[in-house]
Amino acid sequence: MKTAFRQAFRQVFPQTIPVLAGYLSLGIAFGILLQSAGYGPLWALGMSFIIYAGSAQFLCVELLAAGASLSQVALLTFLLNFRHFFYGLSMITRYQNTGKRKWYLIFGLTDETYALLTAAKIPENIDSKDFYTVITLMNHCYWVLGSVIGAAAGTFLPFDTTGIDFSMTALFAVLVVEQWKSHSRHLPALLGFGITILSLMIFGADNFLIPALLVLSATLLFLQPKTDKQEKEDTL
Repeated sequence: MKTAFRQAFRQVFPQTIPVLAGYLSLGIAFGILLQSAGYGPLWALGMSFIIYAGSAQFLCVELLAAGASLSQVALLTFLLNFRHFFYGLSMITRYQNTGKRKWYLIFGLTDETYALLTAAKIPENIDSKDFYTVITLMNHCYWVLGSVIGAAAGTFLPFDTTGIDFSMTALFAVLVVEQWKSHSRHLPALLGFGITILSLMIFGADNFLIPALLVLSATLLFLQPKTDKQEKEDTL
């Protein structure tokens, strides 16, 4: 068991390097922002280990600085991460036989981890449960490490934090490009772009996310039989 898990670490690590680079820089950015709001490395460690939601943690820095109540923080964090519900549905079959690990896999499903799990191919000599667990765990560790480094560095070195919160958007854009290049069929991505832009035009920047997710999920569920058939034909 331990030998198989170590082998999974060795083979999976190269696939996580883009997230390693991104999460270290993003985590450092978060740590610096958190420290600039008056919260040190222990806060960075606790938030990144327990919350583990990059965009929500960046939001929490602003809420903490503004003195927001716990109920406000909980509600806004839920709304911000509501998208996980939709793309998490596609992981149900993958996580079906993972046993007790399933709870950690659900907790650790970030945008970037999802992108890796759906784009990467599982090596034949690695159990799928080990593959999912290793990727999720390694990405979690990268984020925690980056956050602590950033908070510690911010304690001793002065930083201009203007624009640093854009780093999360930049990483996700890179992963979208990788997803596009690794798949031959781009209909889901094109639908995502089109429906999101249409929703933005109709509902505005403050209210477009949930309607876009609902319409996109319904559309993909409707088209699933056709897309599954096309994928089977491609593998023959």
